[in-house]
Amino acid sequence: MDYANFELADGGTVLVEVDPEDGVVRVGRGGEIVQAVGKTFDESIAHVRDAAAAALHQFQSMTRRPDEVEIKFGVKLDAEVGALIARTGVQGQFEVKLTWRAPEAVKD
Repeated sequence: MDYANFELADGGTVLVEVDPEDGVVRVGRGGEIVQAVGKTFDESIAHVRDAAAAALHQFQSMTRRPDEVEIKFGVKLDAEVGALIARTGVQGQFEVKLTWRAPEAVKD
């Protein structure tokens, strides 16, 4: 297994399992490699947060605004680029659920 060590903005670190780099030969006990990451975890995940906020804004600005919006997607952490939206198959994937509720009946 390879790991990336992300620093947290408020101190501390989080160790994340990452895909092994091509061409890296494992040596030593256990064959584990820990890479230091140039960005903090907070900086890395901020890009994904911004993408989620942009998607949410698009659905909330619909003419008939949904009562609920649920957006699901996978986040992949990479030692070189930080956080990115994970892909399934060949393309990235969002799962979006929009909910509209019927207006409540007017009571006499």
